[in-house]
Amino acid sequence: MQDQSTPANMTAAPVAGAITIKNLNKVFDTGSGKVVALQDINLTIDEDEFVSVVGPSGCGKTTLLTILAGLATQTSGTAELRGAAIAGPRRDVGVVFQSPVLFPWRSVLENVLLPIDVLRLNRSEFVPKAEALLAMAGLAGFEKKYPAQLSGGMQQRVGLVRALISEPAMLLMDEPFGALDALTRENMNLELQRIWMETRRTVFFITHSIGEAIFLGDRVLVMTPRPGQLKLEIKIDLPRPRNLEMMASPEVGLYMRQIRECLSAKGGIG
Repeated sequence: MQDQSTPANMTAAPVAGAITIKNLNKVFDTGSGKVVALQDINLTIDEDEFVSVVGPSGCGKTTLLTILAGLATQTSGTAELRGAAIAGPRRDVGVVFQSPVLFPWRSVLENVLLPIDVLRLNRSEFVPKAEALLAMAGLAGFEKKYPAQLSGGMQQRVGLVRALISEPAMLLMDEPFGALDALTRENMNLELQRIWMETRRTVFFITHSIGEAIFLGDRVLVMTPRPGQLKLEIKIDLPRPRNLEMMASPEVGLYMRQIRECLSAKGGIG
């Protein structure tokens, strides 16, 4: 991460952790020339840490996530999970997108077990775990329901449980609540915090909501417009579990002001 003039509570990246990114660059070849999507990304995320990422549309947030998921490759630099290079999709990486992408012909339980079927594991060993995770997510009794019978928030919870079923070391979330109404989104933030506190997975969470990033994150990273770089890093010093009333506190107001000022200086957030 580049040395920048930042607020007093900006923190240096941890020395070691679950995710290590060094000098990462991503360049796309297009018909009109090369496009630099990511430039000189350096980042370490600790085990069990929840890191939120905000930035303008097109700044490379999702590109970085797909590289961490093993769904895309960097042009140069390295990305490692627990010391091993990320060179393709891995069982120990779970991904949750904005749309839960549930198969309408499969029940809730069958959708959760989909990764187990794809990996050709013994599903009978995972059924009790799937049922326990669904109960933890507030979905006990819905195992035999189908996606069309669920609300949007419930569908996203199914998607989250599906990402957790294979016990991932890292959970990647790309604006998972962006399509939900404001009230449901707030409830999902509370649910995600609770589930994270119970499972303690390492989370890389992309959002366009500054408030959401602060509420959920141990740290918030702010990216610049393309070429995407890590401009600002703020440690969120709020006790857990957090509640929605905290969002009106002076501390949260200061965090929001610092992030908005950074984004405004770089063209705002889309």
